[in-house]
Amino acid sequence: MVKSGEKSNKEAFIGLYERTLEERGRLAIPKKFREPLNEGAVLTRGLDGCLFLFPRLVWQQISERLRETPLTSLDARAFTRLLTYEAFEVEFDSQGRILVPQLLQTFAGLQKEIIIAGSLDRIEIWAREKFLDYQKKIEKTSDEIAERLNKLEIRI
Repeated sequence: MVKSGEKSNKEAFIGLYERTLEERGRLAIPKKFREPLNEGAVLTRGLDGCLFLFPRLVWQQISERLRETPLTSLDARAFTRLLTYEAFEVEFDSQGRILVPQLLQTFAGLQKEIIIAGSLDRIEIWAREKFLDYQKKIEKTSDEIAERLNKLEIRI
């Protein structure tokens, strides 16, 4: 929840960028994406094999929603653990790079070629090959996905 006086993050992250992961685990984040992250950012395991990079404010909102889930729910506990156990606050260096911890590099299969993708309220960081495979998969099933969203009354 946004507190009175705080800025809400209405700006959406969109677009794809190709980057190279440096030997020491540094990754340059596109300049276009950095401003909403100036007040802090959290890097964590994502879904589908990528990493999620959240602005601090979005991370706080997600954390609040997770705190509201019942402790007795197995799925709620598991999802909270998935997002928080390997979450790291990250800072930008003077060249707009963040350090991707080895633990997260291993999880996402990050090596050299990286795709950085805007996904509305978060940035996704993918190993290039994994991203291309995922894109092919969802492109093949895009009509089915759209139909399922329609049944959930999610209209575009």
